[in-house]
Amino acid sequence: MRIGVVSDTHLPQFGRALPRALVDGLRDASVERILHLGDHTEPDVPALFEAIAPFDAVAGNNDGEALLARYGRSKIVILDGVRIGMTHGDLGAGRTTPERAAGAFSPDAVEVVLFGHSHIPLLERLEDGRWLLNPGSPTARRQQPRFSWAFLEVVRVAGVAEVRGELRFYDDRSI
Repeated sequence: MRIGVVSDTHLPQFGRALPRALVDGLRDASVERILHLGDHTEPDVPALFEAIAPFDAVAGNNDGEALLARYGRSKIVILDGVRIGMTHGDLGAGRTTPERAAGAFSPDAVEVVLFGHSHIPLLERLEDGRWLLNPGSPTARRQQPRFSWAFLEVVRVAGVAEVRGELRFYDDRSI
């Protein structure tokens, strides 16, 4: 299964449409699902992604009541047999956003933890074997050199689900 992972779109602050490089990237990757990790900031943002592929999300600290009611603040989704924890990353115990995100799900609950909030792209394997992934932001790079999103793929190797991840970057957020 091919999964696009995004966070922190902060629309309409950065426009009313998704950046062309993001839309093209998601389509070129033939994603079968898109997961958004919060800070959409407007309730019409999910429809922009739903036009590309089936969509699920969590709400972030900048999302209003409509998005919070629709998606909640954290959840576990199972895609092709892999348990994926989704959180924005601003809540919970921990000094840093990655620490809070990793702590949001017990090691035996998920194989992958997805989070946003910091706008800092990250893909690493934790000591407990889980993947920790922050796609960064496709619109608000802050101090990062480039805009970003992430691609996850679940493949079957000898009948066992294996997760592969990749951060994807671009320089132009124009629509």
